[in-house]
Amino acid sequence: MTHADSGSRGSNGAYATRSGGASHPLTGEEATEPLFGPGSQFDEFFNDPRWALAMVRATVLEAAHPQIGAALIDNSTFVAHPWRRLRNTFLSMQRMFGADDHVRQREAARLNRLHARLNGTDPQGRSYDAMSPDVRAWVVATLFESAVTMCRLGGQPLEQHAMERLYTEFQAFLAAMGDEAGHLPPTLQQFWQYYDRVVEEELENTEAMHIILYKLFDHLPAPPLLTGLPTLWGAGRVVAGPVIGAITVASLPEPFRRRAGLPEVPGAQTLMQGAYLAAGLARLLPGGWINAGAITDLLFLSPDSDDPRARTITALRDKMNRAAALVRLVTPLPAEPEPAPEGETLRSAEEFFTQVLDQTGNGYLDWPDLAAMARELSSRLDLDEPEETRLYNAFADWWRELQAAVDADGDGRISAHEYAVAAPSMAGPALIRVAEVLFDVTDKDGNQTIDADEYRALFRTAFHRDTTGAGTAYTHSAFVKDFLSFMTGRRRTTPYDPLLAQA
Repeated sequence: MTHADSGSRGSNGAYATRSGGASHPLTGEEATEPLFGPGSQFDEFFNDPRWALAMVRATVLEAAHPQIGAALIDNSTFVAHPWRRLRNTFLSMQRMFGADDHVRQREAARLNRLHARLNGTDPQGRSYDAMSPDVRAWVVATLFESAVTMCRLGGQPLEQHAMERLYTEFQAFLAAMGDEAGHLPPTLQQFWQYYDRVVEEELENTEAMHIILYKLFDHLPAPPLLTGLPTLWGAGRVVAGPVIGAITVASLPEPFRRRAGLPEVPGAQTLMQGAYLAAGLARLLPGGWINAGAITDLLFLSPDSDDPRARTITALRDKMNRAAALVRLVTPLPAEPEPAPEGETLRSAEEFFTQVLDQTGNGYLDWPDLAAMARELSSRLDLDEPEETRLYNAFADWWRELQAAVDADGDGRISAHEYAVAAPSMAGPALIRVAEVLFDVTDKDGNQTIDADEYRALFRTAFHRDTTGAGTAYTHSAFVKDFLSFMTGRRRTTPYDPLLAQA
């Protein structure tokens, strides 16, 4: 049964719409309802715990699109750095759906520059382009449909007016990205027909979707908050990973599940309903108790941070380690990587390759890995043009230098073995140029030192003792020296590890 046939996405079977070909005139109240920020329909969902489940579901539906799936496999850091990807997505949505139109325009421009760099060919020889209007429309469609499904599965289906209003807001989101009208259907009734057609005719059981459902959840690394507690994290993940996967599969459209051959665990439908209902109960808590931004910040809080909350985490760490020791005694868990012993400053070549250089997690170093570094740094520093392009170009020059010096078999990528053999020769002129450009774009006021505010923008923490010259300012020579020491000497450092190695 399709959505258009059943009307299952709303509280009734009607499909009246108020956007692009509305079947009823807008009232004065409707015409003044904000599309973004406080008072918008989407703003009510932003701190809804069910939205986490909806986001996972939407991501799977996006990854099932052949073009998006190919782009994720080739370019995304979602395997090796899923928590970083989550935070960046959350911050981007905050900017796009917030009330500040200037912030929204800058974020849309940044996203368009990012997407313009993502294109290529999948293993079947089909081209993909992240700027394709149809692809971008599908991303927005999955977010809207998953929000509607979230409410329905949570026992609080959207009223028709609320659903129409939400659809208008997502259409406005796509328009804010600069896409012309028409790639999303103008009316809600036409949307369900479009959605069913894409699900039944275009989606595939892609490699990216399979990784998300059956690998990512089962091997999800700990967020920064729980780094150093691998046993406790592993114990929780053994249970939670398969459960999240089962809930997500059960929530996908039945025609696609059947066509893609996705197995459904017995009882998964009941489990899914229970998860959405339980998450929905959190909405009954007093206002402000559930804040998505605060939760995201907490997950990324490191015990080494200067945030006052870090002191509480440090105080709890010993108790959690003792609990972890007990878990190891009573629970047979797969081996987890232990944190580096205190005082150990160097990684092995294999560790550095896996944790820092291989950003996409495919086992090789190639251009998408360095592009991911440039993308993360540009995002942290909130760069505009031409600084963003300067940084990308510096990384591109470094990639060409690496290919010439390290790619021994000439296959266009660098293996862990090739890197280990050539590691001592990594500090060439192009890498030095990367360090210099990174210093320049971080030094916003151009005074040839990085002050406390500029440092915090890049590293998201205050000056640390293990950073040379970071007493009151960070000089050009000290910055370049530390960056090269990290990238070539594989030295563990408090500021640079969270920047490029953190999951």
